[in-house]
Amino acid sequence: MKNSTKLGLGALVTATVLLMFYQTQARRKRFLDPRTPRRPSNTEFLPLAKVVKEVNHQLTARQQVTKDLLKVTAEEGQHANVVTETTDNEKQKNALTDHQWLKFTDKLLIAKESILSIEWGKITDFSSVFPDWAIGLPEWTTKLQKELNMEPGSLADEIWREAKDPKINPEVEWDAHVRQGTELCDEEKVFLGRRKKFTKKALAKYLEIPESDIHDDDVPVIAITGSGGGLRAMVAGTGFCQALATAGLYDCATYTAGVSGSCWLQSLYLTSIGGCSFSRVIQHLKTRICVHIAYPPKALELVTSTPTNKYLLRGVVERLRTGYSSFGLVDLYGLLLGARLLVPSDELNMNDGDLKLSNQKKYIENGEQPLPIYTAVRHEIPFVGGENEKGEAIPEEIKEQASKTGDSWFQWFEATPYELFCEDLEAGIPTWAIGRRFKNGINIDREVPEMKLPLLFGIFGSAFCATLSHYYAEIRPFVTSIALFLTLDKMVLDRNEDLSKVHPIDPAMMPNFVKGLKESLPHTCPESLWESENIKLMDAGMSNNLACYPLLRSGRKVDILLAFDSSADIQTANWLGFAEGYAKQRKIEGWPISIGWPKEGTPDESLQKELEDAQAYSTAEATEKLKEAQRENEEVEASKPVAQRRVEQKKKSALGYCTVWVGSKEERSADEEPPPSKAVEEDWELMQQNAGITVAYFPLIPNKRVPGVEPEISPYLSTWNFEWTPEQIDQTVALATANFEEGADKVKRTVMAVYKRKKMLRLERIEETQ
Repeated sequence: MKNSTKLGLGALVTATVLLMFYQTQARRKRFLDPRTPRRPSNTEFLPLAKVVKEVNHQLTARQQVTKDLLKVTAEEGQHANVVTETTDNEKQKNALTDHQWLKFTDKLLIAKESILSIEWGKITDFSSVFPDWAIGLPEWTTKLQKELNMEPGSLADEIWREAKDPKINPEVEWDAHVRQGTELCDEEKVFLGRRKKFTKKALAKYLEIPESDIHDDDVPVIAITGSGGGLRAMVAGTGFCQALATAGLYDCATYTAGVSGSCWLQSLYLTSIGGCSFSRVIQHLKTRICVHIAYPPKALELVTSTPTNKYLLRGVVERLRTGYSSFGLVDLYGLLLGARLLVPSDELNMNDGDLKLSNQKKYIENGEQPLPIYTAVRHEIPFVGGENEKGEAIPEEIKEQASKTGDSWFQWFEATPYELFCEDLEAGIPTWAIGRRFKNGINIDREVPEMKLPLLFGIFGSAFCATLSHYYAEIRPFVTSIALFLTLDKMVLDRNEDLSKVHPIDPAMMPNFVKGLKESLPHTCPESLWESENIKLMDAGMSNNLACYPLLRSGRKVDILLAFDSSADIQTANWLGFAEGYAKQRKIEGWPISIGWPKEGTPDESLQKELEDAQAYSTAEATEKLKEAQRENEEVEASKPVAQRRVEQKKKSALGYCTVWVGSKEERSADEEPPPSKAVEEDWELMQQNAGITVAYFPLIPNKRVPGVEPEISPYLSTWNFEWTPEQIDQTVALATANFEEGADKVKRTVMAVYKRKKMLRLERIEETQ
């Protein structure tokens, strides 16, 4: 029943999204062409509602047939296993594989039958019900089903045979082990030694100092982090990085780290498509993201036509044939992203090597490029987290207890071309082993090729797997702009804690590599992962939209962090400030205190007066009165016209194009709270002996040099926009470039100051030993 409900709901949601998309397209065309006739009334779309209802009915009925078929198949499979005397593990694997594959191909059959059941001939006004491309759906679906039926000679059969070929996938002959501990993996340590030679040479050129005058120990470890924000973050991030490269600073970096769209950028840069050139990445985007990611004709053409179909479906077939995890909405999303981003404009010139994250080693192994760090998170919800992975029913009294006492949190997972690692679990596996099952620290089956990049793209950028709390944060500006909805706003905010534990759309799954390691796992590993088969991962932006945490990990010793923030909520969500909690928890020395966008601070004088007039008799009552006064103030702000709020927002204190902070390593007593870090105004502040980590922050904000481009207002700069014109790409790149250039001199002086400080401290240490 649960699966049927999910499937039916999925069909309704999908149909609704498609309807909204094509209604938007139709409105756009009518707006651009005044000669077009009037907009159809709502009744003209009624046939689509009937079709959706019929599709949902067929899906529900078909699900029962599928269950019966799976039961028979399982019985037949068990009988066959007895005859052939296969092992217990092989029995389980075969049953699971057949189950997953049958579910997937059955869904294709459902889709085909649903489409064919429509009486197309009776629809007189076809254009008012479906877009023109819909007439080809039966043919496309039939073709895809034929290629994926695993019969000899089919595309799926060919892909699966190649997947097990060690000449194509050498990792299928390697055993993988779980590496436990907090240190960096050996491959990264080797990389750091090699990268230092390149950063030293680049630093000399950037600071205009003879390379012979620079000691290896004086070279600052510079890291770059980009934010989440879909294609906006990817396009703007490309502009920022291109400006860095032009200035000579990108070559000085040791690490790059990304969230969501910034992960896509890192990966595209390190492929044969990007060729380690941001100019090439920009040109590629202009040819590939001009069509909406959900536009079916182009996507279906790529997955059903040679040679792109084999290229794109490798990961899908391998995932389903191994049978370890189901194929969900996030995987489909990743497939669509792969079709948009990983297929070159010359579709005959595709490189299968671009599909593996581990293959990016060839671009970095000698130290020529910074090490990329990709991020995802798992949402641990006490007492409910086990339900996420295990699917077990949990008694209502336990759920109620969890809602009262349990706090949810996010566990960060990082992936590099070398390793997939989780700091909370203190465990990792080789990147080439992502996708295979583990038990007691060693893989169960090694004949599993590395999970392909399109599926990882889906995980890195699955912002739609957000909690209901995150969803509401996205639409709250619209809700609060209507006075009628202010009561609803208050009701939702009062229940925000509950909403933050509900994910309407399931995250993607991959096999749990710490299964069976209960005794050797740290206390930070929740009980729900001790024996779970899978781990559910999603967009790291659910936790923090800037990838600061992995860059602060012990062993990476970052001196300067360059943060390029293209978030949609720059001025309301202080992503830099959130890193402070991580730094305290992990005892990271030198992270700046209380940095980021200025807080609105204490209530203004009018609110203070209201609080005094309330004559509260207790601390609790005073706090409640204060919250009430703040809510009333928010309601007043929300009732103002958008234009007025925009003008007032500009008057508020805000950061500029580049703000620099530096932390302190000064030792303090346990009870003594360090003072907030102030923005650096003079270079000498960076050269103090106890100076810590330096952070340079570049937000994507309007710039007079690029008129008409306003990230908070321009519609095409929305996180949810997946259709860009070449002109919009150029404008966004120009804005990011202009913003960096505003702070280029400040950053250069910052790098020079940190270099001089490291040199000074090194010389002092030498004097002390003599």
